[in-house]
Amino acid sequence: MQIFGVDIGGSGIKGAPVDLEKGDLAQERCKVLTPHPATPDGVADGVKQVVDHFGWTGPVGVTFPGVVTGGATVRTAANVDKSWIDTDARALFGARLGGLPVTVVNDADAAGVAEMQFGAGRDRKGTVILLTFGTGIGSAVFVDGVLVPNTELGHLELKGHEAEKKASSKAKDDHGLSWEQWSRRVQKYLAHVEMLFSPELFIIGGGVSRKSDRFLHLIEGVRAEIVPAQLLNNAGIVGAAMRAAQQA
Repeated sequence: MQIFGVDIGGSGIKGAPVDLEKGDLAQERCKVLTPHPATPDGVADGVKQVVDHFGWTGPVGVTFPGVVTGGATVRTAANVDKSWIDTDARALFGARLGGLPVTVVNDADAAGVAEMQFGAGRDRKGTVILLTFGTGIGSAVFVDGVLVPNTELGHLELKGHEAEKKASSKAKDDHGLSWEQWSRRVQKYLAHVEMLFSPELFIIGGGVSRKSDRFLHLIEGVRAEIVPAQLLNNAGIVGAAMRAAQQA
């Protein structure tokens, strides 16, 4: 069975049909740049461009980088235009896609669901936290495999700053940090999250996950196991499709 997944990020909108039995992309993904400002209409146009690239006519799952309630309504918009707040994203995308059934889910929650089913969190019990490092820091918290939705741990305060302003991969680029310098910031952030939640496992996702060999070994003093996401930066697409399949 195939369902289409779209992952909206701060820099790109990417999507592809997903093979739900394998938990992998059925075709090479299509990616377009996220518009700036990332308004609802501009982002919806990007989603339509990605879906139209494949001529897709079935259900579509879409991730969003913020809190999403009821599979539809956007409640926060930290890294996109503030006009997203209180937008019915499901209705917006559905209308732009010509009436296709659409499910909307928080981006990190989608990535976490995929990793728990097909990736690094498979068969893991206890508390597992997936963190996506990209334009911001997204989070997905699981207790014995059950998702606690919309946790948004990237907005935790760390030494007077939002954590994602100091430890996201965008912060690494913006501040010209070396891998060693950035890993120390990530280490402090992980230690703070560990103090609050005592997870057994951290899964590191987002675009930086494909470069995990550059920094994971530099992180010290965190008791939880730390592993890279196995689905890398495709986890959001896969998780979006999984959620859409549940709603279909």
